[in-house]
Amino acid sequence: MNTLIGPQERIYACIDLKSFYASVECVERGLDPFKTNLVVADPARGRGAICLAVSPALKALGVRNRCRIFEIPSHISYITAVPRMKLYMDYSAGIYNSYLEYLSSQDIHVYSIDECFVYLSPYLLLYKMTPKDLVQLLVQRILEKFGICATAGIGSNMFLAKVALDILAKHQPDNMAFLDEALFKEKMWHHRPLTDFWNIGRGTAQRLARKGIYDLHGVAHCEPQRLYKEFGINAEYLIDHAWGRETCTLAELRHYRPKSHSIANSQILFEDYAAADALVVMLEMVEFLCLKLVETQMLCNSFSLSIRYSKDCLPPTGGSRRLPQATDSFEVLGQLFRELFWQTTAADAPIRQICVSANDLIWLGRVEQKLFSDYAVDELRDRDIQQALLDVKGKYGKNAILRGISYHQKATGKLRNKLIGGHNSGC
Repeated sequence: MNTLIGPQERIYACIDLKSFYASVECVERGLDPFKTNLVVADPARGRGAICLAVSPALKALGVRNRCRIFEIPSHISYITAVPRMKLYMDYSAGIYNSYLEYLSSQDIHVYSIDECFVYLSPYLLLYKMTPKDLVQLLVQRILEKFGICATAGIGSNMFLAKVALDILAKHQPDNMAFLDEALFKEKMWHHRPLTDFWNIGRGTAQRLARKGIYDLHGVAHCEPQRLYKEFGINAEYLIDHAWGRETCTLAELRHYRPKSHSIANSQILFEDYAAADALVVMLEMVEFLCLKLVETQMLCNSFSLSIRYSKDCLPPTGGSRRLPQATDSFEVLGQLFRELFWQTTAADAPIRQICVSANDLIWLGRVEQKLFSDYAVDELRDRDIQQALLDVKGKYGKNAILRGISYHQKATGKLRNKLIGGHNSGC
């Protein structure tokens, strides 16, 4: 893509910060990520801890990203960096601000801490640049200012930009690749495995394989009704992507709001927990849900619980329940979660992961007030208590005030309040 484009053409880029966490740690130490063996992991979590990132130098030796510490070959020496999430967020914010030197915030969509989409079209004539030249300018700015190497995919829609990034860019000398619909058919139709493509997971690939479809050429030339029968409305996205089409624009993506949503909290425990101790952790997590509901002025109409056991000694258990009346009350939800826990959890099996969620949320202002509540608690008083907790935590810190359960020997709330995204904040 080396020529200027016309004003009617749409061109997007997807920019990824290469091995972001590991690269930041190398930069902070004055080291070259491409020459330094470094992993970002917390050794305190044991040799089974997941490496959040590995440096490009380690990847070149065959160490895969998101591996566990014990999977790194013993003959390879490396530096271990404890995660510092606040530091990574600061770098990410700084890099975002560097984009703003050239682009409007309206033309940037942050996809994750280390990846974003940018809409290039309005700027190509302004700067008299080709798409590749403009992206090179942005990437070079990141390297010069922050020492972080970036890769980029450029495409005639966001899907093609993402595919160009994920599959093609890593094999190019300049870490950039371009796809339009014609090039997509030429280069990607017969690419395998299907799971390399954005939004095609292992389950989807397995369902397609049962129909004798192993690549996007097969999807594109399959009878649509077969796909709709298998995938329902999601077949529409699968078919569009098989042809390299994506109708959603960045502006539409920025303004999208889901019709229904939920709040979830998941935690992998540091060690095997007995059921009674896991119950304490679950109640701490339910309190987090309730505080979040009060903070956002939302009520939930249903809730769900999932429990995973150590080394998958048993299949996951749990379930979901609908509520007779929408609520944000910790007194109500705490009791209901407690009942569901004992109804569904294997009491004698070691527990390693807990997930709770408040579902089918509705804004508090839209709920019709009832003269008599379905619950034997004063929900207004409970909401006032939770708002007071939020006010104190907001002013003095998350650990400034805690419920009694967080002082239990096996509770994890005090520690997790010091983390960002479940990882060490670095503060």
